[in-house]
Amino acid sequence: MRAIVQRVNYAKLTVEGEPISQIGEGYLVLVGYTDGDTQETCRYIVDRIIGMRIFKDDNNKLNKTLSDVGGEVMVVSNFTLYGNAFSGRRPDFSKSAKFDVAKPLYDFTVEEFRRRLGKIATGVFGAHMHIDMSNDGPITMILEK
Repeated sequence: MRAIVQRVNYAKLTVEGEPISQIGEGYLVLVGYTDGDTQETCRYIVDRIIGMRIFKDDNNKLNKTLSDVGGEVMVVSNFTLYGNAFSGRRPDFSKSAKFDVAKPLYDFTVEEFRRRLGKIATGVFGAHMHIDMSNDGPITMILEK
């Protein structure tokens, strides 16, 4: 599992021009899955994301967590995270988990965030989505297990 975590001021997601979800200050989390990923993999990544200290404290140090600042989370599936662009000009997505593997893992990841944080925003699995966001920092972290 790979996750790209972007600290944002806001994020708004639309599908075919229709608003689907939005958040204020917090994390936009893009998630991708590969064969061999499990629910335990998802739990581990969710725990790491929630526990990251990448918000500034009173001394301007990155010491605060998402919960410390009352931040929100938007989780968006992104199979291209396992794309290989190092051979040829067209990326190879063969390491991205197929729909029947990735969809249940995405659903589990969303539920794990929801169980731990309460309300979260999501994308639409498999849809062509548009995300308007303001990256804060910019601070972007890549997590993989």
